[in-house]
Amino acid sequence: MIRYFPAVALALIPVAFAAPRRVVFEGPESEHKWTLKDLNPELPSDWTRYDYLVLELRASSPQRFWLTLYSSDRVQRRQMHPFPNVWIRAAVPLEYYRRPNRAGFDLASVGKVPRNSFWISTGGVYGPLNAVDAIGVTMQAPLGKPALEIRSVRLSKEDPRSDVLDKKPVVDEFGQWIPEDWPGKAKTLIQLKKEWSAEEAGLAPGDFGYCKFGGYLNTKAKATGFFRVEQVDGRWWFVDPDGHLFFSTSSTGMGAGGGDARLRGREDYFAALPPVEATPVPGRRPQTGFYAWNLARRHGHEWKTKWIDLAIRRMESWGLNTIGNWSDPRLWDAHKKAYVVNLRGWGMETGYMGMPDVFSAEFPKIVDAAAAAQCAPRQSDPYLLGYFIANEPPWPGRESLVVDVILDRPPSAIQREAKAFLAAGDTPERRKQFIYRAFDKYLEVINSAIRRHDPNHLNLGLRFGGSLPPAEMLRASKAFDVYSMNVYSTAVSPKVMQEIYGVTGRPILVGEFHFGVPGRGLAAGLVQVRDQAERGVAYRYYVEQAAAFPAFIGSSWFQWVDQPSTGRMDGENYNIGLVDVTGRPYRELIEAMKTTHRRLQAVHAGKTAPFSAKPRAQ
Repeated sequence: MIRYFPAVALALIPVAFAAPRRVVFEGPESEHKWTLKDLNPELPSDWTRYDYLVLELRASSPQRFWLTLYSSDRVQRRQMHPFPNVWIRAAVPLEYYRRPNRAGFDLASVGKVPRNSFWISTGGVYGPLNAVDAIGVTMQAPLGKPALEIRSVRLSKEDPRSDVLDKKPVVDEFGQWIPEDWPGKAKTLIQLKKEWSAEEAGLAPGDFGYCKFGGYLNTKAKATGFFRVEQVDGRWWFVDPDGHLFFSTSSTGMGAGGGDARLRGREDYFAALPPVEATPVPGRRPQTGFYAWNLARRHGHEWKTKWIDLAIRRMESWGLNTIGNWSDPRLWDAHKKAYVVNLRGWGMETGYMGMPDVFSAEFPKIVDAAAAAQCAPRQSDPYLLGYFIANEPPWPGRESLVVDVILDRPPSAIQREAKAFLAAGDTPERRKQFIYRAFDKYLEVINSAIRRHDPNHLNLGLRFGGSLPPAEMLRASKAFDVYSMNVYSTAVSPKVMQEIYGVTGRPILVGEFHFGVPGRGLAAGLVQVRDQAERGVAYRYYVEQAAAFPAFIGSSWFQWVDQPSTGRMDGENYNIGLVDVTGRPYRELIEAMKTTHRRLQAVHAGKTAPFSAKPRAQ
């Protein structure tokens, strides 16, 4: 049967599929590949005139896969994650195969882009699409033999709009994915209220040996009234205001928002939308704030204060002694717990792929005002652990691209500096040198302003993402009190930590890590494990193995609640919460956390061997 599509573009390719092409992923890495003629005899090899590859597909699993374009001289892979269990139209922008993404200000916003029914990554091999001869799909560590069906493939000059093609809505009134069922899925509010009550009845402070600040009561060091770091018997620790040794355990994103998803243009995806009164921000409808709506259902008209009480009770029961970054500031004020603050306002969001115009005469003024507003009011708070100055800058490895963005934008101080510096030679190495020079200026101005407005608290650094940054940036990190990094892996490499410590001499903190399982309409996250029990195994292995390193002083899980099934602002929809969208904890993970938190003092002191069972991904 020949299928023709509506004339929504200037050039559409007819599709001839007698039946959907179906593939099953099996093994450690599973690839399926078709020539263009196999998919559609009318598809040309030269895609120069087209801007979208348009697929109609259905995935049986929320596991992401690689969508690969094969040309005679290159292989171009991009990660793709479609909504599962429904037929979707996926209009894949070809620009992300042709050239690097210049939008965004951190690794997440530069590295992926959202579409209505999927997201796609932007990094990899780039080049013209003038000799494409095949398309492939690859899945790593597939769980349960997931299948992918493709029923049409075409090219378009215009965006035909990505969408769900099956029956809608796809999200129920509790924020759960309708096209999939699973054990424990909430069916009624009565069921949820029963489970909520059972959880609260079982919450009690755990036996972790913490003092009021979260340090270990059976230890003693010099008390200064504020958190600091100290090396004791060859091992680094935080030291709390009362002089107790402290190892930080936390979760990011402790709040009522729960990572709201985009709503505009997708209103029919949802069976119901939260009322304005059940929103984290008074008087403003969220994009899709189902977690907040479930908190309102749980706690009634006092939910905006009671959710805070519940979060603190959970911390005390689960052994979390620090409120992580991206958390609701009301947690800092309502209860006395250690907390961290992620500072902002330096101009990263409006800069050049995260690099502000550091040579502008206005930059020191902007930074000083931001530091005064955020740091000065907290300078006397003993519960403040410290400040992160930024999150996952995308500059490492993209220095030349950042310079391109600077040179292509309207005239500016940083552009004048760049042109003057490159006048002596415009090479990739000199471009790197210029970005390092700008980075040094960035740190000098920001660190000085923070210290000026708050001389009492720790500078926790930049939260570098991924692998080691360039050596120049690593050396510049000596300016921090603590070196922070986000490491998404099954473990933090001792070799990497030793290299960092050898250069910086600073104790090390992991600001983000997680593990997830594909299911419930949610993808696994950046690190996949086999099932919910393995999430607990993975937590124990990651945290205890890292804690055994003498310079490691804390870790922060990302994040408190699962991401929304239809994706947050960049499309991510990960099973990475300590609790699900209905506010129910993942029991296997929580019990494993509690076990590890009881052991951490002895593990970090070198008195107990770390947990050694590696998690399984399949």
